[in-house]
Amino acid sequence: MTVLILGGTGEARALAEHLQSDGSVFVSSLAGRVRDPRLPVGEVRIGGFGGVEGLVNYLLDKPIRSVVDATHPFAAGISANAAAACAAAGVPLVRLARPGWAGTPGADAWTWVNGHDEAAAVAATGDRVFLSTGRQTLDRFVGPLARHETLVRVVDPLDIEVPDPWTVLHTRGPYTLEGERNLMRERDIDTLVTKDSGGSYTRAKLDAAAELGVRVIVVRRPAVPEGVDTVATVAAAASWVQRR
Repeated sequence: MTVLILGGTGEARALAEHLQSDGSVFVSSLAGRVRDPRLPVGEVRIGGFGGVEGLVNYLLDKPIRSVVDATHPFAAGISANAAAACAAAGVPLVRLARPGWAGTPGADAWTWVNGHDEAAAVAATGDRVFLSTGRQTLDRFVGPLARHETLVRVVDPLDIEVPDPWTVLHTRGPYTLEGERNLMRERDIDTLVTKDSGGSYTRAKLDAAAELGVRVIVVRRPAVPEGVDTVATVAAAASWVQRR
């Protein structure tokens, strides 16, 4: 039977490599929201399942013996569907979530908010804003920041119109401390808005902000669905898979 990795993250790709080296049978599933995603080793499927019912059918038809939800920490909809579908199908599920930044040096100086609407309201008290929250939630910021000089950094082209004072930068991490420092200096950024993604890929912007005295607004992570076990490392996820 097959292990299903709900992926799209560096942890998911690393887990695929680990399982391949162990000789495990697995398939990685990507949501298909990124135009040119980094693909993991092994079998890959791209696209949604058709909600909870579609995922239940997939789990039973494949059949799937266990599921590792290694999606982005903010992929709350996918995680909720996985929890509901696995419970309905009787398939073991674990959440692989990289540690967030809450416990890291300097985090107590940041402004922590509970959602993107709150982040937008707080950011509007600044002048020159750097948005690094991803393209899917940009609509929450358009109104509050319509007259602000705002730098938006995204991987793929936007599907919404942005205000004239905004600048859109298309690029993909990982980013360096020097690069982030130079970017914020050149744009004279006074407010950075991000989300608690964790990991090292995008950590440099937080360190650069600390050096430059830039205010940091961080959106807290959504809660893991109730009853779902969580592991923080690829090794722990691989060990969990082997026990199932």
